[in-house]
Amino acid sequence: MIRIAAVGDIHMGPESKGRLRPSFETLPDSADVLLLAGDLTRHGTPEEARVVAREIEGLAVPVVAVLGNHDHHADCAEEVAAVLRDAGARVLEGQATVVGNGDARIGVAGTKGFGGGFVGRCAGEFGEPIMKEFVRYSRRRADTLRDSLLELREQDCDVRIALTHFSPVPDTLAGEAPEIYPFLGSYLLAEAIDTAGADLAVHGHAHLGTEHGMTSGGVKVRNVAQPVIGRAFHVYHLAGPERTPVGASGGRAG
Repeated sequence: MIRIAAVGDIHMGPESKGRLRPSFETLPDSADVLLLAGDLTRHGTPEEARVVAREIEGLAVPVVAVLGNHDHHADCAEEVAAVLRDAGARVLEGQATVVGNGDARIGVAGTKGFGGGFVGRCAGEFGEPIMKEFVRYSRRRADTLRDSLLELREQDCDVRIALTHFSPVPDTLAGEAPEIYPFLGSYLLAEAIDTAGADLAVHGHAHLGTEHGMTSGGVKVRNVAQPVIGRAFHVYHLAGPERTPVGASGGRAG
């Protein structure tokens, strides 16, 4: 049984100090890794990142993260990522990593991702240069996710997980206004996941969305934005030769 703890959209600021630490310290009892699905800060400042760093520093399980749109707001994304890395997190953008806790080898491919919409209702690479760049940026993010997942095939992983901030499917956006779906995710991420293969896809971003979804290729997708899961983290279990999630649990936010 491989246990994946995940949460996104914790939006921490100076007044949030210590809010999640008590729950995170229970992770060794319930999880083999903690995934952070972006929007870890409110405005993307190094000061806010240091608050997050204190929540995760020295945890007894590996921490893997991607940044979200809020983490880019102050144009300090590299500094934010550096602060988190100094605290021990592996911060991914178009990269893969393999972490172990006990005998399990857990492969994680991560990218923030981007918007653009979903099949039948998506932006096209046509028209003004700024519109074409919008779609190309989304495509580049998806391409790096695909390549990272493919890289993990060579790493002898027990499971492979796609970690993003933006959603790969519309299923987990149910509850959000349909008009903003194009700004919450992109079908290109799902195409990347289905092309390369994964055992689970985890994302955040959609605060009013729904936890459960699935790609057209059958990969289970989970929206772990904290307003959706309503706790400090949720734990998904990957077990057996089919490596499918069979249960969930979690720690409550303090």
